[in-house]
Amino acid sequence: MSFLVIGECVADIVPAPAGSAAADRVHPGGSPANVAHGLGRLGRDVTLLTQLADDDTGRLIEAHLRDAGVRVEVGGRPPRTPSAVVGLDAHGGATYRFDIAWTLTGGAPAGLAPDHVHIGSIAAVTAPGAAAVLAETERLRARATVSYDPNVRPALMGEHGAAVARVERCVALSDLAKASDEDLAWLYPDEEPHTVAARWLGLGPALVLVTRGAAGSFALGRKHLVEAAALPVAVADTVGAGDSFMSAVLDALAGQGRDALGTLDAEDLDGLLRRASAAAAVTVSRGGSWPPDRDELEAALREEALRSGRAR
Repeated sequence: MSFLVIGECVADIVPAPAGSAAADRVHPGGSPANVAHGLGRLGRDVTLLTQLADDDTGRLIEAHLRDAGVRVEVGGRPPRTPSAVVGLDAHGGATYRFDIAWTLTGGAPAGLAPDHVHIGSIAAVTAPGAAAVLAETERLRARATVSYDPNVRPALMGEHGAAVARVERCVALSDLAKASDEDLAWLYPDEEPHTVAARWLGLGPALVLVTRGAAGSFALGRKHLVEAAALPVAVADTVGAGDSFMSAVLDALAGQGRDALGTLDAEDLDGLLRRASAAAAVTVSRGGSWPPDRDELEAALREEALRSGRAR
């Protein structure tokens, strides 16, 4: 089972505290890159089609990805690696100030035939590179399943109505769409997340997942709605939590074809949410976007089963 992730890499810069002699911390980031990194950490065959500058930060990010087993295909060298200055609130919640351009013009290397394509975030909706992302997704979906996570960044989305239309085009291309409640609140400020998920399901996906931070998550399929609680965890920061959730979902569903996704029952969806929530819990327990490897994820699931009385 092979994965192709198309999207941006971003250097997440966490400033040192005011008055501190410490240096700013730089974490490799970017939602699609994080998803690819998470899949690599879980031992999956994954390629990331992205852009990276030939600078120190670009080399840091590329090494970070390759160390996790991700094949990196660079579709252009911007003058500098995109960056986001991260602000953390008292609860570890993250906000971002961006310096990003996305100008991807080409597709995947000749001969690359992934079983699954994941797109999302800035790369799927930001001109001019978004056109290449959508064209490649449309080309590959004849043989590959597709997932999408808007990972909304309001400062980069442009005019609201046009942004919603771009997002919904990506949803319509997807077999699986995932969003956070914060994403949906920006896209559809007057609608409840379950209502939006149902409408997205009508656009084409077989499955829609919504994460709600400490309130847990839910999955809406063709036949079932399943809710899951968040796992209790001491939060270091929330950077990369949703991307780790997404990686674990894709890992769990590996090999499920387009038709099979529409037949998942309530037990399947419950297990999927628990697995993805465990991956997110591991990630938020430590600084930066550092998703679990296979052993860490299985350990977290065993701990959750013991705590909940599900262990046998």
